[in-house]
Amino acid sequence: MRPWAGSWRWITLVLLAWGTLLFYIGGHLVRDSEHPERSSRELSKILAKLERLKQQNEDLRRMAESLRIPEGQAEAGSLAAGRLRSLEDQLTRAKQKIHSFQKLTGDGPGPTQEELRRRVENGVKEFWYFVRSEVKKLASVEPSERQKYADTLLQDLGHQERSIMTDLYYLSQADGVGEWRMKEAKDLSDLVQNRISYLQNPPDCSKARKLVCNINKGCGYGCQLHHVVYCFMIAYGTQRTLILESHNWRYAPGGWETVFLPVSNTCTDRSGATTGHWSGEAHDKDVQVVELPIVDSLHPRPPYLPLAIPEDLAPRVQRLHGDPSVWWVSQFVKYLVRPQAWLEKEIQQSTAKLGFKHPIIGVHVRRTDKVGTEAAFHPIEEYMVHVEEQFQHLARRVHVDKKRVYLATDDPSLLQEAKTKYPDYEFISDNSISWSAGLHNRYTENSLRGVILDIHFLSQTDFLVCTFSSQVCRVAYEIMQTLHPDASSFFYSLDDIYYFGGQNAHNQIAVYPHQPRNSEDIPLEPGDVIGVAGNHWDGYSKGINRKLGRTGLYPSYKVKEKIETVKYPTYPEADKLLKSQKK
Repeated sequence: MRPWAGSWRWITLVLLAWGTLLFYIGGHLVRDSEHPERSSRELSKILAKLERLKQQNEDLRRMAESLRIPEGQAEAGSLAAGRLRSLEDQLTRAKQKIHSFQKLTGDGPGPTQEELRRRVENGVKEFWYFVRSEVKKLASVEPSERQKYADTLLQDLGHQERSIMTDLYYLSQADGVGEWRMKEAKDLSDLVQNRISYLQNPPDCSKARKLVCNINKGCGYGCQLHHVVYCFMIAYGTQRTLILESHNWRYAPGGWETVFLPVSNTCTDRSGATTGHWSGEAHDKDVQVVELPIVDSLHPRPPYLPLAIPEDLAPRVQRLHGDPSVWWVSQFVKYLVRPQAWLEKEIQQSTAKLGFKHPIIGVHVRRTDKVGTEAAFHPIEEYMVHVEEQFQHLARRVHVDKKRVYLATDDPSLLQEAKTKYPDYEFISDNSISWSAGLHNRYTENSLRGVILDIHFLSQTDFLVCTFSSQVCRVAYEIMQTLHPDASSFFYSLDDIYYFGGQNAHNQIAVYPHQPRNSEDIPLEPGDVIGVAGNHWDGYSKGINRKLGRTGLYPSYKVKEKIETVKYPTYPEADKLLKSQKK
């Protein structure tokens, strides 16, 4: 028998498998047509899987076609047999996909999700029972024993909190949800990066509408990077190609392009028929080249400033990410800090030299010019409390062979202090970077190299402990968002909540009522808009009830974030190009 004839059995089995899969999906959607909400949820899951199955189907088709052996070439039988074995492996994987679909699209949530949901529910109830019981006992504890009692109580509460958080982590990954989140994060980022690239590379630079941004704002690297991000957001919102003027940059006289990839490959010339200073999007519509001031001098203010996100992307980003505004900022940072080849090599060499590997927690300690002006002094002990807590969290999910800490600081003496006080930890740091970050050395190419490396390694850690009053810490946190589907909770700040310099108001919405218990509290009613001033990290936040005009404290759990959306351009032509590239 010719090899081709024997292969029909396998091809028939493959077609039957795929027919069964399509019948199952189609039948499931028909059955659920009376339940549109459930169908909508499950359809989004199906589509993510189906895209991969389509690719597998195409592979199978090519495999079957390759098995066709022309007349007179029976000697190729051994080759065909090998291909048949490969085809059999493909069939096995197809059957596994079918089984996956059956679990994914069955009635209701998957068994793992339900089991974990019940564990979390039970854990929270037991947590409350324990707290209630122990607090009642507190009244009968002798004063001399109260400190010991409180320490033991906090230790026990920590164990229970970590158990609940671990269950929540596994719940977030259950029944294919983690896989969906990874794909959705990549798809969304690809979409935005493609739109930015489309905007930045017009076919005819001489006719392009342009927005000019000068990088030399009088501040440090993190502040200057955020200044360019602000320019980029307005360029994106007004559909103007960003022209970044960076010649004689105080960090690198050769300009931005000597360190990072250029922001455009086709349009770097700022010339145009008409030029003017920013006077508002509507007023500037007939001006080809617009120069943008620093955000402090911007007037009128366009709607595109943080913390707003694009209206067309909002449903997807809000579903995916815990802090949509940070995610949106991170996409511009991602585009801007693409390294030149020499910098990429430097990063790789430093990674090997330092022995940087996971698990590892990042600590950024900013001293020198920040202390006493923009931030308070925080001893290393304050940071390490949260480092230890996070290693206890990590130990429930991964093997912690060694407690590693990447320490970034502008205080050269801190590394030895940390090693002396915490001998059980391995501190990874480059003290030459600390020296270059000093005030006398800060605006040099060597200092720039140092701060870029520090930010890179901080963003690569599993968790970040720092002060958000520092731009360096916030940039590292932003880049971290581009490395995970949702890293919005991968931090502890010893002072501020996340903010973007020059941002519009940060508001929250009350979801539960609150009656003040003392003169420091403010009342809340569901629906009240609260302007956030900060989180005290003790269960309370500070802000202003905009309806009442009263400023004070309120329980943080009684509010949710108010996500501001803006009608950004949607760049349909860029999206078409991206779809054609994926076909």
